[in-house]
Amino acid sequence: MNIRVVIEQDEDGFYVAEVPAMPGCLSQGRTREEAIANIREAIASWLEVMERKAGAVRGEPIEVSL
Repeated sequence: MNIRVVIEQDEDGFYVAEVPAMPGCLSQGRTREEAIANIREAIASWLEVMERKAGAVRGEPIEVSL
């Protein structure tokens, strides 16, 4: 799976990584490599939480094509 990640260096020199398609999924690191490793963990955790939440949703799940 490929996921688009935006990485920016903040004013303190840390690298901040964010996944625009996953609200609230962000991390940081002292180096670009550390930020990438940390965002990988954040993505895995985000997906795990969303999977658990999906199991708790009431109603009929449907798929919509665009």
